Amino acid sequence: MKLEKQISIELNRRSFLSKTGIGLGLTALGSIINPLTNIANNADKRWSGVMAPPPLPVKAKRVIFLCMAGGPSHLETFDNKPELAKLHGKSMPESFTKGQQIAQLQGKELKAFGPQHKFKRWGQSEQEITTIFPNIGKIADEIAIIRSMQTEQINHDPAHTFMNTGSIISGRPSMGSWINYGLGSENNDLPGFVVLTSVGGGQSQPIAARQWHSGFLPSRFQGVRFRSKGDPVLYVNNPNGVNRKQQGDIVNTIQGLNQIAYNSFIDPEIETRIAQYEMAFRMQASVPELMNTANEPQHILDLYGTKGSDGTFASNCLLARRLAERGVRFIQLYHRGWDHHGGIKKGIQHTANLVDKATAALIIDLKQRGMLDDTLIVYGGEFGRTPMAQGNGRDHHIKAFSMWLAGAGIKGGVTHGTTDELGYNAVKDVVSVHDLHATILYLLGIPHKQLTYRFQGRDFRLTDVHGNRVKSILA
Repeated sequence: MKLEKQISIELNRRSFLSKTGIGLGLTALGSIINPLTNIANNADKRWSGVMAPPPLPVKAKRVIFLCMAGGPSHLETFDNKPELAKLHGKSMPESFTKGQQIAQLQGKELKAFGPQHKFKRWGQSEQEITTIFPNIGKIADEIAIIRSMQTEQINHDPAHTFMNTGSIISGRPSMGSWINYGLGSENNDLPGFVVLTSVGGGQSQPIAARQWHSGFLPSRFQGVRFRSKGDPVLYVNNPNGVNRKQQGDIVNTIQGLNQIAYNSFIDPEIETRIAQYEMAFRMQASVPELMNTANEPQHILDLYGTKGSDGTFASNCLLARRLAERGVRFIQLYHRGWDHHGGIKKGIQHTANLVDKATAALIIDLKQRGMLDDTLIVYGGEFGRTPMAQGNGRDHHIKAFSMWLAGAGIKGGVTHGTTDELGYNAVKDVVSVHDLHATILYLLGIPHKQLTYRFQGRDFRLTDVHGNRVKSILA
């Protein structure tokens, strides 16, 4: 008898929900009579985040992550090693390399390969930075260099996956997705997480779209890649003969049908579809305005070294500033060109020349607009390079590499951590990828242990079960 009553209650509940869903669906379809009504009514219904307002003091409102894809050599950029220069061409001491994980040099004679470019002390802080970064050198007092980074993956794709998601397992949410899930976006007309890519200077390892995927988070939080040339988003313009009112009619009709489906199945992915159709419609107006750099003064274009919208890293840095101005929460720029297995002397100088000026310009431009105080800049690759030679290049290396941060909540002009005398192993104040993630979240006002999502019976987080903020670089 008790079981029959429970079944009856359940059937009544389902019937009620089903009928209510149909009623709401008809209401949604009814609003189609007035074009653009649905979209206009939902214009202010953006995702506000599960941790808004953030529990901690907010230093950064947004993040721009400059990803130097391919594994830049720390030994030619931010970690000067005179002792390695003295050992150039000689056998590497076995005490450094015995039993160590090496990518393509396994089983080969290991010879030391000295730094290929000179270093110089820059700014009042006198930070040691390579001479192939003359513009970044000029902003040395703005940046905090971490020389003691380590990672867990020695090949490009899994190393990018670990850097982006905090896990070696593909399918976890990227940090941009976590941040948008936690804080939401400040702009309802653009995605909260935008990705831009450029290429040049060396072997250009491919970047998979899963690097900015939302994983098991609802797909509304995944990153949106903007193309650097041509239409930034495919089909952002209406077909010939279709005006904005007609497009609004189409979107509203689809939205009504989606609403019926959502009310019937309560599927969060249908809810995502509804939100993304509305976002796509609004992007048809906002994206062309974003990409039109014609109103940028010539001195700003000269500062970055671009004419705008030309697909270069410089152009993408300018777009990153424009995205930041419009409230995009997480902006990720990949420059593919740092994989110098051979010809590193000329190769890394060429790649550095493609990113140096625009990187510094982004810092300078944000600062003069008063935006650097609440914009966090993160710069670095997925791993470093070996102190041992691979012909006239360097192999992948996970035991030591360099990154730097600037802007919101960062103490400029400081260097954190050290590597051994040959730059092989981080030996003091070691920083893991989990520590980097914990620091980024802290600056955004998020305690990294509290930003979680239950999936398959477990509470997951970006930092997994690890992570400590890097206190010495915090202002």
